[in-house]
Amino acid sequence: MVEAAPDEVAERFRPTNGRGVGILALVAAVGTLVLGIVDDFPAPVVAGAFLVAVLAWAALLKPRVRVADRRLVLVNMLETVSIPLAAVEEVVVRQVLAVRVGDKRYVSPAIGHTLRATLASTRPPKRDPRRGDVLATPQAPSYPDLVENRIDQLVTEERKRLDVRRGSPEVAALSAEVRRTPAWVEIGLLVVGVVALVVTVLL
Repeated sequence: MVEAAPDEVAERFRPTNGRGVGILALVAAVGTLVLGIVDDFPAPVVAGAFLVAVLAWAALLKPRVRVADRRLVLVNMLETVSIPLAAVEEVVVRQVLAVRVGDKRYVSPAIGHTLRATLASTRPPKRDPRRGDVLATPQAPSYPDLVENRIDQLVTEERKRLDVRRGSPEVAALSAEVRRTPAWVEIGLLVVGVVALVVTVLL
């Protein structure tokens, strides 16, 4: 998970959401697309398979979270968000990873708890009705919890390195350095897929 240089932290976090479904959807869509071209399926079926393949890749398989060049990088479906570590005010992992920078919130679907785990974490622990003792032993942190803690740790280390504090003018200045880069390839492929589907249905 960790690739470290002497004066720089570089880490890639393993995605936890949608991998299995994404792979199945992509394989099914590509298979339908190939068979459609070979066996001359109706044009809307071929166009629909192409669109599903692009969506499966962009929405389920592409999203990633990593730390590089002292920045937290969220690779999402239609854009990549690059955030200076020291500008991060809060990191929370529920069903998705959410990062707060100033008054803005950035989300990545790559890391997240299952709905069941999210609901379980909000319930109070079970207690013995007579003694009040907690009956259930707390579970070990899950991988999304470890990711949340690790990012928090990296943010703290970076603020110490820069000697800045939460809410300081320096942190506010860093918040202005958030970069958002559109994923033009995925955007273009989605536009082509939607247009092709609409045209083939109408003709």
